[in-house]
Amino acid sequence: MKKISKYLFILMVGGAMFTLSCTNLDEEVYSSIPLDDFFRTEADVLMNAGRAYTKLQRFPEEQRLWSLMQNASDEMVIPGRDDGLWWEQGRWDELHTHHFNPTNKILRQSWEFVFEGVSACNEVLYETETTPIQFEGKERILAEIRVLRALFYYWGIDNWGNIPYSVDFTDRELPEQKDRVFMFSFVEKEILDNVEKLQTMPGPDYYGRVTKGMAYTLLAKLYLNAETWIGQNMYQKAVDACDQVIALNAYSIEDDYFANFKVYNEASVENIFVIPNHTVYTKDRMYWYTLTLNDASRATFNFKGEMWDGFVLEPPFFNKYAENDVRRKSFLFGQQYDKAGNPIYFIEQGDTAWFAYTPTIGNYKARGRWEGARCCKYEYQENLEYYVNDMENDFVLFRYADLIYTRFEALWRLGRAGEMINDAHLMKIRTRAGLEPYNVSQLNAEELLDEFGREFAWEGRRRQDQIRFGVWGNTWWNKPASDANARLFPIPQTALSANPKLKQNDGF
Repeated sequence: MKKISKYLFILMVGGAMFTLSCTNLDEEVYSSIPLDDFFRTEADVLMNAGRAYTKLQRFPEEQRLWSLMQNASDEMVIPGRDDGLWWEQGRWDELHTHHFNPTNKILRQSWEFVFEGVSACNEVLYETETTPIQFEGKERILAEIRVLRALFYYWGIDNWGNIPYSVDFTDRELPEQKDRVFMFSFVEKEILDNVEKLQTMPGPDYYGRVTKGMAYTLLAKLYLNAETWIGQNMYQKAVDACDQVIALNAYSIEDDYFANFKVYNEASVENIFVIPNHTVYTKDRMYWYTLTLNDASRATFNFKGEMWDGFVLEPPFFNKYAENDVRRKSFLFGQQYDKAGNPIYFIEQGDTAWFAYTPTIGNYKARGRWEGARCCKYEYQENLEYYVNDMENDFVLFRYADLIYTRFEALWRLGRAGEMINDAHLMKIRTRAGLEPYNVSQLNAEELLDEFGREFAWEGRRRQDQIRFGVWGNTWWNKPASDANARLFPIPQTALSANPKLKQNDGF
């Protein structure tokens, strides 16, 4: 049932567009249809609301927000290859070394991702509020889209600080820039004003949609970062928001860590909010297999087409995992094997070359073809071929482990970690990884940051954690020290040129 509902949701967010273009999820045709002609039923309103959700689908792409945050952190790196590929005018090196440039393409497209999402939400809210159609779930739909807009703004204040603010789709004036304090309060109020209107229990009809669990998780993460972002300690509020999710009794920690990332991960009881994917209808969205793997891995996974061999685990990060940590299996390293279990090798100039990924990288600007551990956290299905079909896995934005660790960190910062040390969910996060539960004496900033890294590797959380724990400016592998300005990305030059009301962040 859940699987069927997922596909219905994907079709819904594509809307009437499927009758015109079949698979182009970016195309927006509603704007050319008069509202009076389109909105005739509740289903029409719901289908139109789905258009705002489509804006999430680009999040995990090669050159969008997930990639921007990850490649600027100490989890992921794209070194230059020894054949000259992947250097790409140094745009990846700028992210890795924190020499951020307002003209960087990844930076620009990440900004566009956020504010196109805001604009889509504003449009859907205007259209939904304008239609005279009334039905029982209308206020719930409006609440969903307002909290979804809050998520886009949350990403905006996290990554850029002072950002343009607009909530009126009919306003044709260039938006004013608002500071972090204003935007923080706006996001907080939007969540609090709408959370009780949302669906309480997750279920097939609300899969991939904003629910109470998602909204309170977003609120908890907002509060967890309040001291860093606006100088206000809101850790108790973070605990309280987490308690709202826990009280729903709707989520739990999966027995199998990797159940959350399976090809068909709709059944996960841990995932709170996901971006649904379909191997055909959302192709060119979730294609990590080709971003990270070498061509030689085709024999392991029965892939088709060319692998791009670019995104790898930053070498020192691999050492954060104990050998018995199950989560280390999120990455491929060592001798590789084909589908039949045979070791893969090649005969090259009369010699045998064994296919083994090495966690180490000898030269940052000239990486060897099999250097660097590769991501396999999300299960790979067979027969993948870029832009023919892509990964079916739904991308996880929030899961219950994130919620539990958010609560745990907030209590630790309040000096009260002992209140939660025996929590069954907290202990299970550790024991399912093959590790002993924590005791209070083990807890310090370095260990917590490392543990969050191990649990949430490549999930888009690391940059925020490093900033909150005060290590963002430190040196790490082939990255020099960076100053406080680097805690925010520069506003793209294209945005500054288009809107003279915007002021660049300090230092850029």
